Amino acid sequence: MAYVALSEAEKTFILHGVEEDFRCDGRSRRDYRPMELETGLVSNASGSARLRLANTDILVGIKTEIDVPDPLTPEFGKLEFFVDCSANATPEFEGRGGSDLAQELVLALENAYESPLAFDYRTLCLIPGQQCWKLYIDILILECGGNLHDAVSLAAKAALHNTKLPRVTASLLDAGVTDLIISDNPYDCTRLTIDTVPLLVTVCKIGDYCLVDPSAEEEACSTVSIVVSVSMRNGEAFLSGSHMTGGGAMHRDTMRNCLNLGLSIGEQLNTLLAKVLKQEEERVGPKRPKTVGFLK
Repeated sequence: MAYVALSEAEKTFILHGVEEDFRCDGRSRRDYRPMELETGLVSNASGSARLRLANTDILVGIKTEIDVPDPLTPEFGKLEFFVDCSANATPEFEGRGGSDLAQELVLALENAYESPLAFDYRTLCLIPGQQCWKLYIDILILECGGNLHDAVSLAAKAALHNTKLPRVTASLLDAGVTDLIISDNPYDCTRLTIDTVPLLVTVCKIGDYCLVDPSAEEEACSTVSIVVSVSMRNGEAFLSGSHMTGGGAMHRDTMRNCLNLGLSIGEQLNTLLAKVLKQEEERVGPKRPKTVGFLK
């Protein structure tokens, strides 16, 4: 995370605000900062999304290619995550300064998407044991203002919703060889189902209280956080994974409270994200707002 220099008086002020449930920016412990979401920004990608969460800015692009399934999972497709921390986000990312953070985010996403109940890899299979889709999910951190796990997972899920897979037909040739024909019509495509795709919710412990969506200053006041992976199934939220960050420790009762808070917030985020993506799909032609991102 980006380093923020705070004096002891500033840390005490933030701690007292959390205790009073009135944070420095006026939020309660359960509130998120304002978000801006755009999809379909990168024209040469199969799917893309840009999310701005206060001062945190994330751009996600998805590329697709046909690959051979893993022999252990012949009916599954493949996902591969890559995170790049731009040096413009913070001076600490210059050179290889952001490599550790990028690897941490990649591992968090891979663990969240690992379960077939969280993401249906069978939808990416073309011919079991022979051909499948492989999605390269490239994530670029343009600005770092705290709570990267949540922002990255939201942007990745929105980009998957925006991803268009060309329609593929198979024909059987001599000697039992299967030939794949990929449609070159940009409108002849299929979409992914993202209903069960998980979101990451960071629950940060400051003092004796837990809060969500910590800013960079609040992260500097915390010694331990727990990242909760929340997925929806049959209209109910369930825990698909969790891990702790920071050098501190948690009491089991505190951890239980954090997990319950993460599940509750994750369910709300999934519902709101689905609503926003549906509204954006319906706004086409003159109804679609002008792009406000830097790629306009």
